[in-house]
Amino acid sequence: MSAKAASPGPHAGLEIDVRWVMRELLDEGRVSREDFNVISTTPREKKELGWHPLQVVAKHRLRDASVPDGKGAPLDIDWLTRWLAEKANLPVYHIDPLKADVDQITTLMSYAFSERHGILAVEVNRDQVTVACDQPFRRHWEEHLSQVLRDRTLRVVLASPEQIRRYRLEFYNLSRSIAGAKDRGGQNLGSVGNFEQLLEVGQGTPDADDTHVANIVDWILQYAFSQRASDIHLEPRRETGRMRFRIDGVLHDVYEMPAAILAAVTSRLKILTRLNVAEKRKPQDGRLKTKAPDGGEVELRISTLPTAFGEKMVMRIFDPDVLVRTFDQLGFSKEDYAVWQKMTSNNNGIVFVTGPTGSGKTTTLYSTLKQLSTPEVNVCTIEDPIEMVEPSFNQMQVQTAIEVGFAQGVKALLRQDPDIIMIGEIRDLPTADMAIQAALTGHLVLSTLHTNDAPSSVTRLIDLGVPPYLITATVVGVMAQRLVRTLCPHCKTPVPTDPAAWEELTRPFRIKAPEQIYRPVGCLECRGTGYLGRMGVYETLPMSSALKGVISRGGDLEAITRAALKDGMKPLRISGAQKVARGLTTVEEVLRVTPQQDVLLS
Repeated sequence: MSAKAASPGPHAGLEIDVRWVMRELLDEGRVSREDFNVISTTPREKKELGWHPLQVVAKHRLRDASVPDGKGAPLDIDWLTRWLAEKANLPVYHIDPLKADVDQITTLMSYAFSERHGILAVEVNRDQVTVACDQPFRRHWEEHLSQVLRDRTLRVVLASPEQIRRYRLEFYNLSRSIAGAKDRGGQNLGSVGNFEQLLEVGQGTPDADDTHVANIVDWILQYAFSQRASDIHLEPRRETGRMRFRIDGVLHDVYEMPAAILAAVTSRLKILTRLNVAEKRKPQDGRLKTKAPDGGEVELRISTLPTAFGEKMVMRIFDPDVLVRTFDQLGFSKEDYAVWQKMTSNNNGIVFVTGPTGSGKTTTLYSTLKQLSTPEVNVCTIEDPIEMVEPSFNQMQVQTAIEVGFAQGVKALLRQDPDIIMIGEIRDLPTADMAIQAALTGHLVLSTLHTNDAPSSVTRLIDLGVPPYLITATVVGVMAQRLVRTLCPHCKTPVPTDPAAWEELTRPFRIKAPEQIYRPVGCLECRGTGYLGRMGVYETLPMSSALKGVISRGGDLEAITRAALKDGMKPLRISGAQKVARGLTTVEEVLRVTPQQDVLLS
């Protein structure tokens, strides 16, 4: 075997234990003699429970004693892993489950072999295999592995023992479930020859109630929660199905499984969601409530769509924590929040939130309603569909099958003695008329529109057929928003501001460029993307007297925008530029998600 691994050196064959780890740390002056005496005598049951020596030491939450005044780094599992890797002259490897090819990893060696030697294959390529270990000096397993590797080189790395054990269980359990589902599904797993055969694909697939399929579904959901996914995509193809997660607004390939098993997984989810499993020819919508690993309840909205190779399913994950986030966490500046609070504190009128799909409108509305929903007021919503079930609201869903649309829903809600009404979206004139009637009769109405910016909302209402005088009489204000990815705080680095890029971002406004901004780098915390999480950028437009005058005189979009800017409206790009200057995001990210403001100030 040709090996690309470092030699174990003088400690060859040593199985490290807690006493050895503490002795080495004591000799380096990183722990005190007292700590050594206490921890070195750790009861044997810790080892019997399968704890790795580094885990035992990490649990005591010591700090590096070689740095005075207690300012040393915490001796956590990551620090200890790096320390041991340096002593063993091995590179440290962080296992990213999104990049792991589970099929190849689990076929290289058996679970028993992996567990017995404390190793796990983490990368399997045509020319090289990377194996992570947690006992860097005990490497007699290399000889046995050489028979499987043949001409491929072996690269040995050190990984956190917690990661190795966690992902060993996850990878091999998933592999067993896939294999078991295949066996249960029989031999009739052939590929689809043409579109006429599509309705027969379900025949011969594993049973949706099969234990293996249930395990796969559990793994998908738990995996998505742990990776902070906002959407799960299950996409059928001719031979294999593809699973993708949307994380921070970007899709990532996660896993490929046989098409028949993906069909069984889809059927299992349809059963859990109480959808019609037999109906595969038309789209269906449903919802599912489940528990995240931390015990919190998570709601999923599920949508199916018939495609050429079977049913495609998308699950939108709604985190209930968004309802308890502060407006500062959502990305509101003090000025934006002050304007938004003033608009939504009115007893009557209409307040719009506008932006494309996926721009965070629902989160903003729910957070606002949660704040407004007190025991003294009756909050009612009409949605299509209900995004998140919230006990403090009275929520109603549009039922197109029985002709209960937004307009009919608002009409019904007005008889329910509401104080605040939230309309999911204003799409047509009847819904707009009912919203205006509700506002004129003393109710506060919150709703959404799909427009590029705040001033466009006024012209959209006019296009729908709403007279300008009713707009000026009822609309209190509009807020446009977008979501930008935020820079990873662990790896972002300062760079001098590029004057050309800053000018493009802030044109036609002359805003002084900061001396430095930050750029993404990429680290383990953000999976090498340089971004971690998202936050909103906002454009608030309160309806002033001057703006009402322009609308009443029949002003076009340019005239309305000019008037809004003179009144102090801060466009989306300027809001984004302020977040760039604060080191929260990048110029490129703001330019990517916000529209260009072409209106010049006169």
